[in-house]
Amino acid sequence: MENITDELNMKSGMVVVAHADDAEYGCSGTVAKLVNSGCEMVYVLCTDGSKGSEDETLSESDVSKIRKTEQTEAGKVLGLKDIAFLAYPDSYLTPTLELRKDIARQIRIHKPEILICQYPMRTLDGSWGFGHPDHIAAGEAAMSAVFPTARDHKTFPELYNDENLEPHKVAEVWIMGHPEPDIIIDITDTIDQSIDALYSHKSQMGGRSKEEVKERVGEWRKTRGREKGVQYADTFKRISLRR
Repeated sequence: MENITDELNMKSGMVVVAHADDAEYGCSGTVAKLVNSGCEMVYVLCTDGSKGSEDETLSESDVSKIRKTEQTEAGKVLGLKDIAFLAYPDSYLTPTLELRKDIARQIRIHKPEILICQYPMRTLDGSWGFGHPDHIAAGEAAMSAVFPTARDHKTFPELYNDENLEPHKVAEVWIMGHPEPDIIIDITDTIDQSIDALYSHKSQMGGRSKEEVKERVGEWRKTRGREKGVQYADTFKRISLRR
């Protein structure tokens, strides 16, 4: 893996994920580092998060509101420019043309240089589950929105003709959760900010203290960094679309 921490000079970026807290678990250290270096970062959340609770006294609407509030707070911790909530039904996400169009719209609005998304395939190595179907769908839809949808006038022409949204070419896609990552970001100086953002999702912490969450999540990120001799790291598969 290549350590590209010193190359983080992007001016704009986007993270597309299925659920509130997915980005905080997967790439928030990197997001914090990008924002702190002057990059304007935007989140696109595909689902409404309405299934994210085992509390039977809460309605799906209640859960959705809680998770939206928590994600908004996490965004403030990270200094995000904006969060787009697409509000597709949680646990039923599929990579439809409509979802692809909605993501492409956000790409055209915000014009990110890089887009970070989830791995669009199942992982069957048994290391941790085998992949949430919403994550797979969000990853596939995001990559299809990048290429070719967001870049072409004639794909969903109403985005251009009716909404005046010019096509946009994303320069790079970084895939989190990829089983064979090829880039590493040293997030040692943003690990606390990352954990603070994650802990904004209190409904998902299972009653754990912030210290317990840092120990648990920190160990994952330590594992990612050991190969390159950094204390904490995020890793990604990097796909360049530069011409």
